[in-house]
Amino acid sequence: MFGADKGTGTTDRLDGKKLHIGIVQARFNENVTNTLATACRAELLRLGVQEGHIRHVLVPGALEVPLALQAMAEQDEFDALIALGCIIRGETYHFELVANESGAGVTRVGLDYQLPIANAILTTENLEQAVARQSEKGVDAARVAVEMANLLEVLS
Repeated sequence: MFGADKGTGTTDRLDGKKLHIGIVQARFNENVTNTLATACRAELLRLGVQEGHIRHVLVPGALEVPLALQAMAEQDEFDALIALGCIIRGETYHFELVANESGAGVTRVGLDYQLPIANAILTTENLEQAVARQSEKGVDAARVAVEMANLLEVLS
């Protein structure tokens, strides 16, 4: 069982007091991404992450998120990163391109830098689906980032 003998039960895994977290938010579909960011930040603070230990940057869209994540990862000051964005299907192939490439880029940065990245770039069929998920997925991203940062600390 995970951490049973190392004091890393669920409560410990969600303790953000010592963590430094970076957030990269895409501005495209800003009403949705702002709500994602607000919910994410509120949850990070609830989990004990200090306000001064959260760095939040904005980029134009989902395709730019991985590059900003990479720049933050190279600073070697973050315990975890969070990717926030919203891609809504349109009438062209562009949706698949943006969804696939941004997702692959986020994953690659995490693996290349051995740094947890919570991917909350929503990919939805329509605005209604995005709005229905925006708060919940922001909270989820914060919880994933904190839990994975603590897990990697135990594993290293």
